[in-house]
Amino acid sequence: MSVHPIQMPLCQRDSSQLLIIDAQERLARAMPTEELEQVVANINRLITAAKVFGIPVIATQQNSKGLGPIIESIGLNLPPDTQATEKTAYSCCTAPGFERSISAHPGRRQLIVVGMEAHICISQTVAGLQRWGYQVFVPADAIISRKEVWKANVLDRMRAGGVQVSCTESVAFEWIGDSAQEHFREVWSLFRNQ
Repeated sequence: MSVHPIQMPLCQRDSSQLLIIDAQERLARAMPTEELEQVVANINRLITAAKVFGIPVIATQQNSKGLGPIIESIGLNLPPDTQATEKTAYSCCTAPGFERSISAHPGRRQLIVVGMEAHICISQTVAGLQRWGYQVFVPADAIISRKEVWKANVLDRMRAGGVQVSCTESVAFEWIGDSAQEHFREVWSLFRNQ
């Protein structure tokens, strides 16, 4: 009997959806400042790349009355038709209306998940998405927790659970696929001055 090695999947632009979880103003105030700036910049890079390629962008907000609106720079960058799903549950998968949002794009079975907080809402959502049969990618440089040790722990758990832990630039360049792709320079320019 031959043993087939596990193959590392890549993000495919025609199969992807970008999910931004709870990137909210008041929640952001509790995050490490320097890391937060990088995470917000990376979320915005992925939103911009998603818009270039026509990849659906979905957003959620946890208890907006308590945690405020989506961070302004992210909110202004979202596609105009993006309506954030309001939730109180930590897992997006138990929030009313969320399943309808992601299933509105049949054939797009890869979810690229970014936002806050890595060890709570992101981890619980990722587990739910896997139960629903989605292939989940988490760019480690586009998620954040209040403490680095919590984020590190959940990234280990995700890897062990079969989640594809990646980085922002990898996701974008997997969407490009080829430097001859017509939008190469437009997306490459998002990363030129990091």
